[in-house]
Amino acid sequence: MRNRVLSLAALSTLAIAACTTRDTARNDSAAADSMAAATTTTATPAPAASPALNDPTIVAIFDNANTADIETGQLATERGSTKAVRDFGAMLVRDHSAVRKQGRDLAQKLGVTPTPPADDASARAHAEAMTTLRGKQGADFDRAFLDHEVKFHQDVIDAVNGTLLPAIQNAELKALVVKVAPAFQAHRDAAANLRQKVGA
Repeated sequence: MRNRVLSLAALSTLAIAACTTRDTARNDSAAADSMAAATTTTATPAPAASPALNDPTIVAIFDNANTADIETGQLATERGSTKAVRDFGAMLVRDHSAVRKQGRDLAQKLGVTPTPPADDASARAHAEAMTTLRGKQGADFDRAFLDHEVKFHQDVIDAVNGTLLPAIQNAELKALVVKVAPAFQAHRDAAANLRQKVGA
């Protein structure tokens, strides 16, 4: 459930070109540094650093996060034992579907190909969450679903503030993420309030 991010965003082709140019220059520079180091030292090489996030990767993370919460929301509309839980699930489906469509349409218009991170474990985590939720019924489902949504949205907030916003290069993408951020908190708070009503 970690490292999933709510919301899609648009990119400009100029920003993608800048990212590609910057990454190529960084890779060329790193290769030159590595060759120079190999000729001057025999010290044990440092472990390779994780590749930096770029805007196409961030867009892919957002798309995957939206898709994941559409699926959990849809499950809640079918499995929720109360109208409040089913309505909350329907709201998640509606909100995430609208943002995902907007992002996909803009990405297509701009010719941007979202690029998921190579080490992304979010798909496995989402599959595990869905398996767990499908194994529950009634009030047990409601509690597990709402607990999941509180944690999911808190993880989104933490990832946006701590990792994704600082990594975004495109001003339009960054502005959209900042604009949508209050919705992350609203979804988290709604899930937490509903969870209190469901009880232990």
